[in-house]
Parts: sequence; structure tokens; C-alpha cells
Amino acid sequence: MFASGISGGTYRGIFAYLVLGGGILWGYFMKWGCNMGLTDIQVKTAKSQDKDYKLSDGDGMYLQVAASGGKRWRLKYRFGGKEKLLALGTYPDVSLVEARNKRHEARNMLAHNIDPGDTRKILKQAKQDRKEIIENSFEVVAREWHGKFSGQWSEGHALTIMDRLKRDVFPWLGAKPVSEIKPVDILAVLRRVEGRGALETAHRIRTICGQVFRYAVSTGRAERDAAADLRGALPPVREKHHAAITDPKEVAELLRAIDSFVGTFHVQCALKLAPMLFVRPGELRQMEWTEIDFDAEQWNIPADKMKMKVPHIVPLASQAMEILKELQPLTGFGKYVFPNHRTPLRPMTDNAINAALRRMGYTSEDQTGHGFRAMARTILDEVLQVRVDFIEHQLAHAVKDPNGRAYNRTAHLGERRKMMQLWSDYLDGLKNGAKILQFNAKAA
Repeated sequence: MFASGISGGTYRGIFAYLVLGGGILWGYFMKWGCNMGLTDIQVKTAKSQDKDYKLSDGDGMYLQVAASGGKRWRLKYRFGGKEKLLALGTYPDVSLVEARNKRHEARNMLAHNIDPGDTRKILKQAKQDRKEIIENSFEVVAREWHGKFSGQWSEGHALTIMDRLKRDVFPWLGAKPVSEIKPVDILAVLRRVEGRGALETAHRIRTICGQVFRYAVSTGRAERDAAADLRGALPPVREKHHAAITDPKEVAELLRAIDSFVGTFHVQCALKLAPMLFVRPGELRQMEWTEIDFDAEQWNIPADKMKMKVPHIVPLASQAMEILKELQPLTGFGKYVFPNHRTPLRPMTDNAINAALRRMGYTSEDQTGHGFRAMARTILDEVLQVRVDFIEHQLAHAVKDPNGRAYNRTAHLGERRKMMQLWSDYLDGLKNGAKILQFNAKAA
């Protein structure tokens, strides 16, 4: 009914309108609507031509195909009335999906009146700033300095320095740019160390920090040594002698206490050897199995472990050999005779002997690990009447011959072997309750 009421001319008009309108819509569709974006295949198979060309993905993003064959994602946008260009990455490192995600983020910024190009520059600078802070932090510079110079030190000295930095400096100064650390920052670190009664350690840490700062200056990462201003800021360290028991009766009690020591077996062995060998505590704790010559019955200490930087021989009495052979099944698989209780890759701590003495009831005013040297020096001279030059040489002191030349490490080695056996026998006698020899007239 409805169709019959429409004339033929009207039909023709409607048809013409639809054709015309459809053509216009098709044109718009072909220009915008048909461009649904690129496909992975199109991006992947796009070939280079004589000149650079672009493949549009819509919303200002396109793939620029260079004549050289490279493919780069770009986003064209306007901000503040100016046309700008934002790099979105290189294909195939940045896929089509990833590029579109970056376009979406940029468009979001534009919708909030934020320039994505300027934002990228700010973020890049921020990352660069953080990188510079990390690279130039005190800890990084200190570790670099340590690695550069530790080869010139003994292994024990290198470990001690790094331990002090890790324990007392890095937690407070490690993350700070070395160029921004002020003397007051370093002083706060030193006061913490001084506050726990380690004044001498505080002085040593100031010296270490000064060396790190001078290295930072030499490498262009600081302008001055901030630790230099702290000279005199700490009280001076009073020179004190290492406490030592030299009365034979008290020595006998100490030896029996060592035999009764309740603790780690290898620490007890170190305690037994300390008076017997009377080497420096650092030398004893760093003793290595490869340094022990069981056939020659001697301990060969390399120069880099000695205070005077001269190789040293320690003759081993039968008692010392027995202790080492008993200990070997326990620690002989590793490097150190007395390994650290946490890791066999390092020697026991420098405080292990003193801590053991404290557990036995001997205070720092009674006896120290270093004091065993004074004990041997006094009794060997004044009770056993051994020649002083033999004793001094075994102590690794600077001993000169009559012509003023330093003795070599094998000087008087035969006499020193006899002295070391005499000394170990004497200590056994004290411990077992033998008659105690009194100090001679020279001591009086």
C-alpha cells in the first residue's frame, strides 16, 4: 500500500540520493574508515625503497622505513600550537602492539595537557642523575679504591679495611655522592665508633676515609678530602702496652685454663699455639696449611704477612707439631688452619683469641693475644737465659749483625730450633706442676 503511493520520479530521486550519498560515505571510508591500522605482516614485510617512506597506523603514529632498511616508530602530535615528533622505538625491538601502547600513553598525556616529549626528557635526565649518584657514591668509590690498591697490602690488612668500611662507614655514608659528603657527616660516623670504646679504630677509619676521598679527587669525583678537616677532632690514642702475664706461677694457671677451655676446638688449638709460637696474633690467625712444612717441622710465613715485610721461619717444637696434626683432619681440607666460623674462605677474626681469653675470665688488663710475645720475651731472657738476639730474631724484630746488616730469615735457625723446643718443654713443665724456676739476678 505504501509503495504504490510513491511515484516513479520519487523512486529515481531516492535512488540518486543513495548513490550520491553512498559515494561520499565510501570516499570518507576509504580515506579514514578503511585505514584500520597496520598489520604485523605489513610491518614485517615492508621493504626499503630508494627514499624513506611512511606507513601510517593512525592517530599520528607511523612506521618510517628508511632507505637503508631500518624501521622506526614515530608519533606526530601538536602541543602548544606546534607540531612535534616523538620517537617510539625501533622495529622489531618495539613491536606493533608495544608501539600502539606507547601512542596510547602519549595521547593520555596530551589529554591532560602534558607534553609527552618534554616528559620523556625530564625522565631521561632523572635517570641519568640517579645513575651518576650510584656511580659516584662513597661506597662505589671506596670499593674501587680498595680493589685498585689492595694488591699492595697483605690479605689480612685488605680484609680488615673492607670489614671496617662495611661495618662502620657504608651503612651511613655508602649511598651518598662522595662529592656531597661533609666533614660533619664523617665525624658522626667516627663518634659512633668512639662511643663503643674503639677510639683507635675510629682514628684508623678517619685515615681510610681520607684515602678514599683523595682517590675520589684524583679521579675527578670530588674536589677535596672532607676527612682532612677532622684532624684533631678525636682524642689522641694513649699508647699502651699489651697486657701480658710474665710470672711463671700465673703462666702455669693460664696454660691449665687453656687446656680446660670450653669452646670451638680450632680456637682452643690457636690458644695453645699462641704462647708456644709467640707470633703476632694476625700472623697466627692467618696461618695456612700450605705454609706448614711437616717434614722440616717449621712454619714458613711469607713476607706479605709480616709486619717488616720479610719472610719468617717459625721452628715447630714437637708439641706444636702434635697440635697441628690433631687439628688437620678438622680444617686441613681448607686454606686456613684457623678458619672463620662462618666461612672457611676467610681466617678467624682478629678478636677470636682475645674473646676466648675473656671467656676464660682474663680481662684486657690481664692478658691479650699480643701479650704472649711479651710473656715469651721476658721468661726466655730472664728465666731460661736464652741469648737476646735469638729471642729478638724469633720475634721477627729488626735485628742487626755486628756489621749493621739485617739478619736473614735463616740466621741462627739451629739455635732457634733448640730455643723453641726448650720453651715448649718449659711451658709443659709449668702446666704439669714442675718446679718453677725463679727470675735470675738480672731480673732483680
